[in-house]
Amino acid sequence: MKRTEGPFHCPVEATLALIGGKYKPLLLWHMIEGPRHYMELQRLIPGATAKMLSQQLRALESDRLVRREVLPETPPRTRYSLTAFGRSVIPVLTAMCEWGKTCMDGGAPRAD
Repeated sequence: MKRTEGPFHCPVEATLALIGGKYKPLLLWHMIEGPRHYMELQRLIPGATAKMLSQQLRALESDRLVRREVLPETPPRTRYSLTAFGRSVIPVLTAMCEWGKTCMDGGAPRAD
């Protein structure tokens, strides 16, 4: 995946270019508390295929939101963590979580 770059037409477009995707927000959310091993992320997001998770993690790494570290173990394990830039998205993810809770509790407005 190539690095996501502008020009963008609005700030929302720029945000979605970096964190939009089927699993990117979930991957970032699960790394808020600290580094996660690949298999851990796979267990936390059971609907994602291994190929899709790998693609989304590579894109997040390419966009400097996530750091990938291969641990020198046998067999080798891969650990992912948020970069400083990745941590800057936490308020956005927190707002998404709160809004989602409201929707799940029936707080979504009805269509007129």
